[in-house]
Amino acid sequence: MKKIKDGSRSRAFAGSRLWSRRFIVAWGMTVLIAGSLAGCGGDTPATNSGSNDQDSKEAVELQVFAANSLEKAMPEVQGLYTEKTGVTFADTQFKASGDLIEQMRAGAQVDALITASTGTMDDAVEAGLVDDDTRFDMFVNDLVIAKAEGSDVEIDSLEDLANIDGKVAIGDAVTVPAGKYANQALFTIGLYTGAAGEYAPEFADRVALADKVGTAAKYVSTGDAVIGFVYSSDIFRYDGIEQAFVCPEDSHRPIVYPGAVSSTSEHAKAAADFLDFCMNDAGAQKIWAKYGFELAE
Repeated sequence: MKKIKDGSRSRAFAGSRLWSRRFIVAWGMTVLIAGSLAGCGGDTPATNSGSNDQDSKEAVELQVFAANSLEKAMPEVQGLYTEKTGVTFADTQFKASGDLIEQMRAGAQVDALITASTGTMDDAVEAGLVDDDTRFDMFVNDLVIAKAEGSDVEIDSLEDLANIDGKVAIGDAVTVPAGKYANQALFTIGLYTGAAGEYAPEFADRVALADKVGTAAKYVSTGDAVIGFVYSSDIFRYDGIEQAFVCPEDSHRPIVYPGAVSSTSEHAKAAADFLDFCMNDAGAQKIWAKYGFELAE
């Protein structure tokens, strides 16, 4: 009987030890599985969060080519955009629209293009330099005749240009849209023949050709020209000049600034977003207005 009792006690003890091992193993497996699940649950958001953070913090730098007349207003709008989005801008090129097109033809990397005429943007489209589906009209402007600040020159009509004593600054129409518009206005009074670069004989020796509209404004402010053809927005951005006369709208084609995303842009969506911001952000609109630009309808 004793041996039976001892054996029962021994078997009971052995069963107890076996149960304890099973409990420990089971408990350990539970902890291990729970830990694995917790680890997986923790890793996934962390990984995704890191990925999202990387995407949101990805440095986007846009290269913008813009008409020379946007030189003052554009940097302020870009600064506002950087402040709101973190997107930065490379050294924006402000040149005559024709020169910008030539740079793009030569392989310049561009994200967004804004020209000062529909004709130059048409050239960009035909050359495959921009995505025509992204093109839209952004601004309109007026063609004005500027004089030096404080000058006593008076112009009441385009016809008065025939009697001006001194040089008249005009952008070279080959590359400068403002020069094309000026020639159209001069054509209405017979001082431009309509042939490329040919002015009426009595007027030709008085023309001071400028490589960009800013140069025309400079000629006027320094006295190298008595008057000059510029945009109304240029009166706001250049010192030393003031408006003498606004050319009638029917004397030249509408002055429209189209914008488009470059066909080779590596940040096409970001470029399109910026162009949209230029048109629709209230702060940006105030900047354009400050420099004399009107939004195209």
